[in-house]
Amino acid sequence: MDVLGIDACGKQGWVGIRLTDGAYAGSLVDVRLDALIERAGAVVAITVDMPLGLVEKGWRAADLGARALLGMRRSSVFLVAPRLAWLEPDYVAAGDRCHELTGQRLSKQAWALAPKLLEARACWLVDERIHEVHPEVSFRALAGGVPSAHAKKTWRGQNARRSLLAAAGVVLPDELGEADRVPADDVLDAAAAAWSAHRIARGVAERIPEVSELDAEGRAVEIRC
Repeated sequence: MDVLGIDACGKQGWVGIRLTDGAYAGSLVDVRLDALIERAGAVVAITVDMPLGLVEKGWRAADLGARALLGMRRSSVFLVAPRLAWLEPDYVAAGDRCHELTGQRLSKQAWALAPKLLEARACWLVDERIHEVHPEVSFRALAGGVPSAHAKKTWRGQNARRSLLAAAGVVLPDELGEADRVPADDVLDAAAAAWSAHRIARGVAERIPEVSELDAEGRAVEIRC
């Protein structure tokens, strides 16, 4: 059973980690998400570290729920603005629309996600294999419900995350092929996403929130782990 976990990785585009029966089976890097997914071939579940489902008003329950679970890592979860804000042409207009629909403006960090969010959402809307994940939520699940003690860009944080993956059977080799040129934290995030994809394929993944909101397209607005 093959699955794919994907993380955004700056100018390089997207990095994917493929698992076969829960074990590492290769990496992919591509500037376009749809091209990366096509290259992955016949995978039964795909997870992407990017907001996918969007609500019409207010903040997403998925983000609020993930923040509540992550404790000291809660700041890694951006509050995702309602759908109409992402259709605005610039940050100021998007902030105005977000304030209208939530009572608050969206952060610059969240708006910086706009190009990749819209790219990932377009793929999600046409491919039911795709699910949203958040790596810190996945790593919390890998650690038995304990949020990571160290940030993902630190030496201790990366070693701890790699060890958690290895203990779950996702052993990342020292040489990754295509992903060798991608920052280590993005590789680890993609691997955690792949672990959650394997759980989705097995029917044991959790949902945040337990009762999902619905996107305007009728799909669940949720984070899986």
